[in-house]
Amino acid sequence: MIIGRKQEIKKLKDLYESNTAELVALYGRRRVGKTFLIDEVFEDKITFRHSGLSPIEAEQSEDYDGKSRMRDQLKHFCRSLKDAGMKNVKIPDSWLDAFYMLEDYLAEKNDGKSRVLIFIDEIQWLDTPRSGFMTGLEAFWNGWACHKRNIMMIVCGSSSSWVLDKLINNHGGLYDRVTCEMRLSPFSLKECEEYFHSRDFVISRYDIVQAYMMAGGIPYYLQYFNREKSLAQNVDAVFFAKDAPLKYEFDRLFNSLFVNPDAMKRIVCALNTRSAGFTRRELIKVSGEKDGGEFSRFLEALISGGFVIRYISFGSGKRDELFKLADPFCIFYLKYVKDNIGKRIRWTNLESTSSVITWRGLAFENVCFNHIDQIKSALGISDVSTEESFWSRRGDEDKRGAQIDLIIKRKDNVVNMCEIKFLSNLFTVNKDYHFVLDDRRTMLIPMIPKKAVVHSTLITTYGLKQNEYYGDFVKVVLMDDLFAF
Repeated sequence: MIIGRKQEIKKLKDLYESNTAELVALYGRRRVGKTFLIDEVFEDKITFRHSGLSPIEAEQSEDYDGKSRMRDQLKHFCRSLKDAGMKNVKIPDSWLDAFYMLEDYLAEKNDGKSRVLIFIDEIQWLDTPRSGFMTGLEAFWNGWACHKRNIMMIVCGSSSSWVLDKLINNHGGLYDRVTCEMRLSPFSLKECEEYFHSRDFVISRYDIVQAYMMAGGIPYYLQYFNREKSLAQNVDAVFFAKDAPLKYEFDRLFNSLFVNPDAMKRIVCALNTRSAGFTRRELIKVSGEKDGGEFSRFLEALISGGFVIRYISFGSGKRDELFKLADPFCIFYLKYVKDNIGKRIRWTNLESTSSVITWRGLAFENVCFNHIDQIKSALGISDVSTEESFWSRRGDEDKRGAQIDLIIKRKDNVVNMCEIKFLSNLFTVNKDYHFVLDDRRTMLIPMIPKKAVVHSTLITTYGLKQNEYYGDFVKVVLMDDLFAF
């Protein structure tokens, strides 16, 4: 049973039925369900399939070099041809030879009418250093496959930056050859709810939001949650137990996605030290990385992979661009799991601490930023063009620090100043908070057009308690609103 993915399923089926050669690039972070999607949509329709070998285990060997990696990948490709039914297959000497062999195999299967579907999974692992993989792929597609109307090739990669750089934005032989690019995103809250219900979970939306704060809507991570356990018991089992399946996932994830995983992890760890993010110059200093083109490529890879977001603080210019860690799994892992491996930690003992309460508040801000469309729908502005941002000001001797959790600047001359609160009950505006809101509105007004107005907006779990100050908020968006499609 496929949860969500309706648009992707329709598009894939339409491409399969088209009367032209199709080269489809499907990408998205590891564990998000790309392979499962292809398997479910096409089942027994795949003529040839192959998946690259993960480099993680092999690279732990000191004498394992680039030639060894290439040889193993070619040997594995040969095995896929055998599994598909090709006879008398010998291990090719190069990727050019490997794709020639694939041409020969497909030519035998091709009647010129039925759709011939090729699926290559984890394609970035095939492109080992100096292997000539791209040359072979270009020769296969440009010299043979693209001229056959009934050929459809799906290439799938967990390294979004590789797919974007080498395929979609290719300036060489594959320039403008990809006929469809498709990014598979993590589950939304609604899709997480559907996933849990499909497995007969009895779980509240309050706990689903918390599960999202930890697993980030990644189906592979959610599968480890057991319906017989409470949320806290599941967190213990999945992250902290002796045999916890995600205990070492952070390292495995980065090692499998990036050529320079240690540098990527240093950048992510640095970003995790400040929730509002850093400027490029600040990030270089904090992470210890060198400035230059390579650092820019690192940042772009993290952004394309969905780990980091780039934004401009409200009222600032492009020169003040900030980078912020936005991946829920990474944030939770670095805060609570990384330094506690091997220790007897129980989430049941931590979840009521001030540290976790603070983390929930910040994590809920990320949840909201990942569900902007649902928030706009609840505000009745789905069709209004908007820009979303954060705003913060550091305090000094002359002025106190302040921040606004989310600002939605609208084309209809309204600015929603959003306060985001993750609570187990109703939120209450007391006299002190009334003046805090008033101060924030006062600070925001000089930064917006004179014809615009500020609407104080509350985004919270269960609502707002009515008292003499509840009218400070023009609109209240509830947790349930975030579960809309």
